[in-house]
Amino acid sequence: MKIQEYTDADSVAREAAALIAADVRAAVAERDRFIMAVSGGHTPWNMLSALAGEDVPWNKVHIAQVDERVAPAGHPDRNLTHLRESLLEHAPLPPEQIYAMPVESPDLEAAANEYAATLAKLAGSPPVLDLIHLGLGPDGHTASLVPGDTVLEISDRDVAVTGVYQGRRRLTLTYPVLNRARRVLWLVTGKEKVGMLPRLLSADPSIPAGRVNQDRALVLADRAAAGQKD
Repeated sequence: MKIQEYTDADSVAREAAALIAADVRAAVAERDRFIMAVSGGHTPWNMLSALAGEDVPWNKVHIAQVDERVAPAGHPDRNLTHLRESLLEHAPLPPEQIYAMPVESPDLEAAANEYAATLAKLAGSPPVLDLIHLGLGPDGHTASLVPGDTVLEISDRDVAVTGVYQGRRRLTLTYPVLNRARRVLWLVTGKEKVGMLPRLLSADPSIPAGRVNQDRALVLADRAAAGQKD
């Protein structure tokens, strides 16, 4: 896995946007579409805001979610709320090309199966996404794959329902679909990540993030996360 370091989180967000834009153009030239999944977080929202200003063929871009909290529509806890605010309000992306996890369903297991079917229809069976953006938690989690959750052991489903984490259950992509991605793009920012970044880079299997395939992965980190002094 490669790592590139930048001065601060804003620089990471801008560089990520430029990299994704280049991937979009290459994928559209080769396959006539680009399919990515995005996680939540402050730096990713800045990344999407920057991506909205990039020159890409938006009618060919399709965006799925890596994970989502079980919360009402429009709730600030929902990643979808911020995804729409960051990207959809600023880029000419057709709204129907954002694929929301159906966390408002009364049957979450059925919702997970429904979303897996959506991904298969969009990206093949089994689905292969062009790019999956991931973050790294201070506890080593990524997506909503958190320490101790039974979803860590799932090997035959692409979407699963988690237990309660930080007050909410979630839908999350699982290792099988993460590990099929053509590129995994990690954004790691903030000094609270300094202990986990080396464990990610060494593919430490004792943390959830360390179990994601590193063959086609790139980490963009800021100096704080890398333990560099200002």
